[in-house]
Amino acid sequence: MRTRSISTATALAVLFSSAVLSVTAAGSASAASAAVVSPGGIVVDGALKRVFVGDRSAGKILAADYSGALVGSVSGVGAVSDLAVSDDGATLYAAAENSHEIVALDAATLGVKTRYAVATDTGPRHIAFAGGRVWFTYGDQWDGDLGSVDPAVDPASGADAVALGQFSSKVWGPALLDTDPSSPGLLAVGETGLSTDSMAVLDVSGDTPQQLAWYHGDYTLNSGIGDIDLVPGTSRVLVNGAQRNAYADGKFTAAGAYPSGQRADIAANGLVAQIDGTKVAVYRPDATKPLRTYTAGTFGTADLAWAPDSSRVFALVGTSGGYTLKALTDPTLNVPSLTVNAPSTATRGKKLTVTGKLSATVALPSGVSLQVTRTDVESPKGKALPSVKVRADGSYSFTDTPPAGGTVTYKVAYAGDAQHTAVSTSDKVSVPRTKPTLTLNKNRNIYNYGTDVSFTAHLGSTYKNRTVEIWANPFGSDKPNKLLKTGKVNSSGNISATVRMTRDTDVTAVFKGDARTAPKTVKSTAYARVKISTAVSKHYKTGKIGSTSYYWFHKSTDPVLTTTMTYYKGRKQRFDLQVYSGGKWYSADSEYFPLGTDGKCAVRLEAPGQSGIKARMRSTYVNGSSGDTVNSTTYGPWKYLYFSK
Repeated sequence: MRTRSISTATALAVLFSSAVLSVTAAGSASAASAAVVSPGGIVVDGALKRVFVGDRSAGKILAADYSGALVGSVSGVGAVSDLAVSDDGATLYAAAENSHEIVALDAATLGVKTRYAVATDTGPRHIAFAGGRVWFTYGDQWDGDLGSVDPAVDPASGADAVALGQFSSKVWGPALLDTDPSSPGLLAVGETGLSTDSMAVLDVSGDTPQQLAWYHGDYTLNSGIGDIDLVPGTSRVLVNGAQRNAYADGKFTAAGAYPSGQRADIAANGLVAQIDGTKVAVYRPDATKPLRTYTAGTFGTADLAWAPDSSRVFALVGTSGGYTLKALTDPTLNVPSLTVNAPSTATRGKKLTVTGKLSATVALPSGVSLQVTRTDVESPKGKALPSVKVRADGSYSFTDTPPAGGTVTYKVAYAGDAQHTAVSTSDKVSVPRTKPTLTLNKNRNIYNYGTDVSFTAHLGSTYKNRTVEIWANPFGSDKPNKLLKTGKVNSSGNISATVRMTRDTDVTAVFKGDARTAPKTVKSTAYARVKISTAVSKHYKTGKIGSTSYYWFHKSTDPVLTTTMTYYKGRKQRFDLQVYSGGKWYSADSEYFPLGTDGKCAVRLEAPGQSGIKARMRSTYVNGSSGDTVNSTTYGPWKYLYFSK
């Protein structure tokens, strides 16, 4: 059906209303979906193929296309509580509860055509279009009534288009309304007041409403009314999305129920779209099992409405911040359940058996076939296997001999039919492969800075693939893992690549496997020292003492020792100082000094002030302690100093 309402129990509080309008038209459909914070009605215009959704708290009406994409909006309408469209789809009507108006808008442009003031301080709440008029309900929880707006009345004539008190003393609370386009003069009324589940069906095709059926209940026919729908082509109403009530001779009687549900809408062809917890279920008339079920998410669904052509259902699906309009397509197609069970492991070259079952809540054709595809290392895009027939009980089975090892996937698919959607599923089998021999030399070797080192990978026997990759990953986050070489090993099974050792480096050999040989990766970590040199200055000569060459300084001259070391951000050199006494060298001090960005660090050593002193120093890089870990600990050469007179 084309008009929907939300009961008082589910409507959110009114936050504001406004008489200032702002219209936004998106032109073509944008990528954004129509979304609201607090739903204020949903209605579908079949003539324009538009879905209109009210946002009560924002005072807006959104327009969406049949995909659910937002195409326009109008703000400043007021606290929208419900929507309806005229039979020709040209006019959209909104109930603005706080400003007590029925607002008529051009459905194509969302421009306001007329505002009809309603002389009541408790409504309008719910609206519907039937018999050429807009019908609305108003009132509080104890006292409600029915009013109408006649769009044919010319405001210039002085006549009042709004009429109140159309169903006096019959309704408690602002009742729910529903219409049936196939019976344009009928109007269903369902109470939302206290201590009653009263309802009525009225003929509103004439000057005044005529009561066709009335039930002033006490929760014996229904457990309260939160939703009511006229059932097209029948003398029935559907209450709360589940209870079917027939009406005849002015009375209502129970006429069965659907298994469960809270709210519903009924298509022109009789299909029932029903909100059931976090799902939306579609039933054929009086069916006991759903034709199709959609998952609406963990936040549930606030309301829904059919397209007039019964092609889809539009649902306001809950999110963490509100509700989003979703188009639920192919509602007449049943979704089958398809299972597949393959063994978790199997032996390559030996037969295995795959089983499964195809079932549906709508009977499947007899003798249907399923398409089977095997995907493995040798057939990464899939290889079609012979189709398999489904037995009368829905079960099926087939055998296959996997030619390749690794992960083998069996996909089973049903193409669908006139009453069922396509469906597919898959299962995986682990087929062991032979473990290859793969080695890589030079593990844990250490090299001087800048040495070119050849790493050789050796691959043992395999089925087909003889290609190996060699990668180098220098220590430090600033250098990426780099592919050095990829190619087939030689007749001896070897392949080599050269690395210039400037940092500690992980070298990796990768064999990606083949149909019968498992993949394998091996790693060697090689280490690189830093480059260190130290220049000495302020000495007055060099000369040997024994067999050792010394730098000679006057006893009051401060030596300057300038170290050049391979630079890395944050790196420091350790300055080691030793003094000779009694035939032995004794450590006098070790201190860290930062390198400049040019890798240099000059240290001035304070003169001893006395002669005959022998000292030596060296610069050292210590992995970790020198500020980084990208090189291996490296000791520079000792520089020997002698202080004379």
